[in-house]
Amino acid sequence: MNIAIVGYGKMGHAIEQIAQERNHKIVARIDAEMMLSEKTNLLKKADVAIEFSTPETAVANISACLKAGVRVVSGTTGWLEQLDKIKALCKQQNSAFFYASNFSIGVNIFFELNKQMAKMSQHIDNLTVGVKETHHIHKKDAPSGTAITIAETIAKNSDFDGWTMDSENKKNKIPIQAIRKDDIFGIHEVNFNSAVDKITLRHESLSRRGFAHGAVLAAEFLNGQTGYFGMKDLLGL
Repeated sequence: MNIAIVGYGKMGHAIEQIAQERNHKIVARIDAEMMLSEKTNLLKKADVAIEFSTPETAVANISACLKAGVRVVSGTTGWLEQLDKIKALCKQQNSAFFYASNFSIGVNIFFELNKQMAKMSQHIDNLTVGVKETHHIHKKDAPSGTAITIAETIAKNSDFDGWTMDSENKKNKIPIQAIRKDDIFGIHEVNFNSAVDKITLRHESLSRRGFAHGAVLAAEFLNGQTGYFGMKDLLGL
């Protein structure tokens, strides 16, 4: 399969390594400095583009791929207020788009455990819930897309009314604490607290390879597809 990498930073390099290990060909490496016409010419060589860029450039990058007739896998977070716009463009182009806030298989298992815990926690009196995420100092969005997914899943499966930043302390909302330090790949923790006990779910990513591997699996899944997909489709959940 021919793959274009959009956003050739640390994640882009990890994706390239995994893709080549799985016998795929990298036909384009696209960064922010390239002109649109240059990007379009390179993209046309690809079957699928894997996009890990920035919240500021993600929508333009994904749109350019779809308009070039290339299916897109995206793991960039912090732009989802425009997701409906991308879904509409994907449908208009009769193409395919795969989005996940986190491509780690382990994190997606964590998501399912969190969902079940949220459902079962309704039997606990006076429950409080808190989410904490820690990432490297270069991560631009806060809270992380993964932390938002965790909190929104709890809210959908319990009596909580959405989420808030930890410092805002809004009633009946799940507080998310976002920490940026060192070169941490990603730690996500959920605490379910009552007067008599505390249950903690925690996931720590030890390298970028887990994210990169999941993104390449998503690209393989997307090849030949049309429509909008996520990790539940890939994992059959």
